[in-house]
Amino acid sequence: QVQLVESGGGLVQAGGSLRLSCAASGRTSLNYAMGWFRQGPGKEREFVAAISWSGGRTDYADSVKGRFTISRDNAKNTVYLQMNSLKPEDTAVYYCAAARTFMVPTTAKPYDYWGQGTQVTVSS
Repeated sequence: QVQLVESGGGLVQAGGSLRLSCAASGRTSLNYAMGWFRQGPGKEREFVAAISWSGGRTDYADSVKGRFTISRDNAKNTVYLQMNSLKPEDTAVYYCAAARTFMVPTTAKPYDYWGQGTQVTVSS
């Protein structure tokens, strides 16, 4: 089992920045890819970014490329999502997830564990 706890959400003005963190505990010695997803009001959950176990490979949704950066510190069992140039349409609950795979999944199905989410609100 792996437990994931997100933090770092909040209210920010358009154009601002936030850094989300996701702390993992439990069986973190296994090789997990990590991903960030989000669900906006009245919307389906969507992929945001993912990173391989080693951190050597990443993938992003087109809507966040060039603005968001995913990274991880395996010594701290933590994955980060640096969000810059935020837009009102980035408003959502952001979830981190862990997938036991060497791939970099961009869909929800491969992910085995999910956090509870952290709210990000971007005002215009």
